[in-house]
Amino acid sequence: MKMVPRLTLADAQVIMQACVRKAKEINVDMDISITDDAGHMIMFQRMDGARITSIDIAMGKSFTASAARKSTRSYGEVSVPGKPAFGINTSNQGRFSIVAGGLPLFLHEHIIGGIGCSSGTPDQDEVVAQAGVDAFQAYVIN
Repeated sequence: MKMVPRLTLADAQVIMQACVRKAKEINVDMDISITDDAGHMIMFQRMDGARITSIDIAMGKSFTASAARKSTRSYGEVSVPGKPAFGINTSNQGRFSIVAGGLPLFLHEHIIGGIGCSSGTPDQDEVVAQAGVDAFQAYVIN
């Protein structure tokens, strides 16, 4: 039997607060999704000015980051024509994202979840997601 850590609601709240703070700091309202290690939703927040069209994108990014255990940016880099993961974005009923802004959450060597952000540029989305990763790491160390 393998014992693995699980992301809790309290963990997700810490992550979400950090993401919202960073989004406000860079002045971009975001759709923010946090999933468990299997890509199932734990928490979602749509900031007041976030794009409605970005809701599903944020969810896809967090799903991809947690279920595939890699950043969505890394999949974007290997999914162009001629690269080994070309077409992967059509998998999983189209939920697989290849646009930056989705980051996996690890605790030691275990995947425990993912964060997906959308409504800004891909770089802005990733900066907001990284704030959540950083806050989680600081939270579990203390």
